[in-house]
Amino acid sequence: MGVWDLLLVGLVLLLGLCGVLVPGLPGSWLVWAALLWWALKDPQPVAWFVLVGATVALFLAQVVRWALPPRRLRACDATARTWACAGAGAFLGFLLIPVLGAIPGFMGGIYLCERHRLGRHGEAMAALRTAMRSGGSSLLAELFTCLLIAGAWLGAVVWG
Repeated sequence: MGVWDLLLVGLVLLLGLCGVLVPGLPGSWLVWAALLWWALKDPQPVAWFVLVGATVALFLAQVVRWALPPRRLRACDATARTWACAGAGAFLGFLLIPVLGAIPGFMGGIYLCERHRLGRHGEAMAALRTAMRSGGSSLLAELFTCLLIAGAWLGAVVWG
């Protein structure tokens, strides 16, 4: 598989990661479709192992999302900027503290955005709790899974 094809797969993966944060965009489906395309264009065993692992991980993430109580992201005062900060925090946390840093990074992104918007620690913590209860936890589950899949793809491309 050529460099341009890998770059295009990486861009679709990045679009899928951003799509997880935007309501109405099929982020996890884009991530899975990018891996399927990569596995079909580069038919090596490692590509198929990553695709099968991603399929299982996305299925488990959907089970977790369905098991969580149904909530609406619009029920809280969190803006699109808040979710963008949460996604950026999760991405940075994923890079700085490999894998598990995405969880505190996601919550830290929400906290910092709300602290900037509201100005006080207590109000920002209350907004963080409200955001996580009103659907942030299901969003975090899906984003964390997609970050794991993107990391597995990157690892397979670099070392495989």
